[in-house]
Amino acid sequence: MQNQLLRSLIRDRVAPFSKFYRALFAREDIDPNSIRTTADLQRLPFTSKADLIDPKDFVLIPDEEVLRKQASTWKMILRNGPSQAKKLLERELRPIFMTSTTGRSAAPVPFLYTAEDIHLLEESGRRLMAICNTQRDYRAVNAFPFAPHLAFWQAHYASTAAGVFALSTGGGKVMGSLGNVESISKINPDLLIAMPTFLYHLLQQALEQGRSWDHLKQVVLGGEKVPIGMRRKLHEFCTDLGAPDVEIISTYAFTEAKMAWAECPPPLGGKTTGFHTYPDLGFIEIIDPDTGERVPEGHGGEIVYTALQSRGSVVLRYRTGDLIEEGLHYGKCPHCGRTCPRLVGRISRVSDIKSMKIDKLKGTLIDFNQLENILDDTDGLGAWQMELRKLNDDPLDLDEIVIHAVAISDNKEQLATRIRKRLKEETDLSPNEVKFHDWETLRKMQGVGVELKEKKVVDNRPQNEP
Repeated sequence: MQNQLLRSLIRDRVAPFSKFYRALFAREDIDPNSIRTTADLQRLPFTSKADLIDPKDFVLIPDEEVLRKQASTWKMILRNGPSQAKKLLERELRPIFMTSTTGRSAAPVPFLYTAEDIHLLEESGRRLMAICNTQRDYRAVNAFPFAPHLAFWQAHYASTAAGVFALSTGGGKVMGSLGNVESISKINPDLLIAMPTFLYHLLQQALEQGRSWDHLKQVVLGGEKVPIGMRRKLHEFCTDLGAPDVEIISTYAFTEAKMAWAECPPPLGGKTTGFHTYPDLGFIEIIDPDTGERVPEGHGGEIVYTALQSRGSVVLRYRTGDLIEEGLHYGKCPHCGRTCPRLVGRISRVSDIKSMKIDKLKGTLIDFNQLENILDDTDGLGAWQMELRKLNDDPLDLDEIVIHAVAISDNKEQLATRIRKRLKEETDLSPNEVKFHDWETLRKMQGVGVELKEKKVVDNRPQNEP
């Protein structure tokens, strides 16, 4: 099935109508018709974020003369008649909608959708709700920030496709944190959809106000990593709000895929079994990030994505920069029994591995994905922010790490010692300083309700630093 979809996409749509891939096939002297299976994709160079410098080059822009000559067009005309065939082609190929990357590390990159893509976004949302086991009679609040970003729109179309009542608050930038707490309290939803850090603060504020969210059955998270420690803390907050049996469910997505994947609800405190993908909509490879070679099933590596049914903006062999710990699994899910391919294990970003000058001799590569997991899993630590800066504000001096924190317990000295000890034991790295703040101060530092994504790691070193 995947081979057939891939052949059709490349032959009839990508090769003739994508400026970027038309040039790539010519430059690499590859006959597009020779890419007949997913194995043949390995002959194509990877596409990366650096290639997206001109996003229009990835949009399928049809040529009427070429369309007239395609066998698929004539089949469409014979089945539906000329007038209806024209409407179907317009539905398939005319862009009418756009999302974009968040633009935190580079300029935002727009991705265009046709009406057919909107249908696929809705279908992937319906599947996402099914995998989460969300019931039709649930009431939902979508607290993703309102923006032309995939997270908000996937949540919107997921609820409409599943027939679930949903209020979209637009996140903190639209209604503010207090407005979100008030709206959630009035609806008392069964399902909350949000970014983990923002939701963490909403739950904490709701507790401060003595609210009860006792109907809550599911929390679906996206836009950020969700370490085990964060899951535990969210569950503790939900329990205190009257929802001890809530399911904490994570999703994974990136703009270029134009869809999101969910894990099926794990048992309380149990291990997750990975993000359940849709093999008819996209083909996923896991590669060794150093060699570019595919790795076997169950081996970790970098996630590479190829669209199979997308129109509008289309990518082939797109290197996401996301590293998956345990790779792809094709066996039956131990929880739900589904047999779709699953992305298993922690996902981290290559860009979150930074070089730091922590001694006089050389730079050291630090995996901030690991540091975030440790901090989220530290008992007694509430919200936190990690700041990278220069000693004495001197661009030529050593780098420093400062942990800004809110203590859940009163003993700040013991918590600071615990933070230093855990980081030292697990990473051989100790922060230069642990500074404590109240909840409101740290909310402002993280940009809660202001930023599209709350700032948990802030690099205040000079911009020319690696």
